[in-house]
Amino acid sequence: MPLDYEALRVIWWGLLGVLLIGFAIFDGFDLGVAMLLHFVGRNDRERRVLINAIGPVWEGNQVWFILGGGAAFAAWPPLYAASFSGFYLAMFVVLLALILRPVGFKFRSKMGDPRWRSLWDWALFIGGAVPALIFGVAFGNLLLGVPFYYDAELRPFFYGGGFLDLLSPFALLCGLVSVAMLVMHGAVYTAIKTAGVLEERARRIGIAAGLATFALFGLGGFAVANWVNGYVVTSPIDPLGPSNPTLKTVAVEPGAWLNNYETYPWMIVAPILGLAGALAAAALLHVRRHGAAFIVSAASLTGIVTTPGLAMFPFILPSSRAPDTSLTVWDASSSPATLLIMLIAVIIFMPIVLAYTAWVYRVLRGQVLPEHLDEDKHLY
Repeated sequence: MPLDYEALRVIWWGLLGVLLIGFAIFDGFDLGVAMLLHFVGRNDRERRVLINAIGPVWEGNQVWFILGGGAAFAAWPPLYAASFSGFYLAMFVVLLALILRPVGFKFRSKMGDPRWRSLWDWALFIGGAVPALIFGVAFGNLLLGVPFYYDAELRPFFYGGGFLDLLSPFALLCGLVSVAMLVMHGAVYTAIKTAGVLEERARRIGIAAGLATFALFGLGGFAVANWVNGYVVTSPIDPLGPSNPTLKTVAVEPGAWLNNYETYPWMIVAPILGLAGALAAAALLHVRRHGAAFIVSAASLTGIVTTPGLAMFPFILPSSRAPDTSLTVWDASSSPATLLIMLIAVIIFMPIVLAYTAWVYRVLRGQVLPEHLDEDKHLY
């Protein structure tokens, strides 16, 4: 039985979430390790160990980010257009920071001058911290609503005041959640891949970051329940209708982002996973169960990323300027044929990508030790 338009829309909403989760888990520990360079590595040799712990995998991990952008462009064109217009400067800053990563990896070891290497170490730190912060800020602004609207001819207009307007207290709180959870994840990965003093430093930082993630994520949930207005579709919904965001009415209500959790109690699993995973990661690091800590840390990231997605459904980009033209799963997708063709491609190629990724991590398993830097002259 062929999939109808409603099913294809929901599937692609879920697949976009999977890609965001994959990016958070895989590229997340890369960003976390970069943020830890100067806190775990106290000298050039120690920082080289950290860099080589992620050196073989960071480029492959970043593919999740590219796939997420590609999926948004192909499956949700209005979302891609409105979000990249509304967050243009923020996206530009993220791209500049991400560019520092390959440049930092390649240029750092070109000279032995400590000042030169310190410069690129800070560039790598910026390449990890800035995207982590801005991605969280972006999620916060999604929950608050983005100041855009569509006219009768479906032309989008954005009324943002600038980059600093994105940095509201709630958005910054979401940014801190993102930074804390990626530092936690990066610290767990570092504890797995290193030994001795580096492992011990990473373990202590990971415990603190896990507790910080628990506290900040809990505070974010309290803010959503008490201070942040949510969005509700008040007109009849046609899941098989055309992709036209101007054909509905939307109300803005206090605490409305919790409605889905009341309607579908099973969704509470997501925030519980985010909170419990962070605490469990800290506890397992305390008893030096690093492998298990990585699993629950990844589970925590999954819960934290999933929580706002489930809360917002069916909204994918609420409009604070004209709520009735907010983008939802039902009115912002590509055509049924496009979604079906893309789904077939995913069914064919995603298992290949996952199998290759699993093989790469199996081949590259094991710790990176200081003596390896002397044995292999090709390391960073």
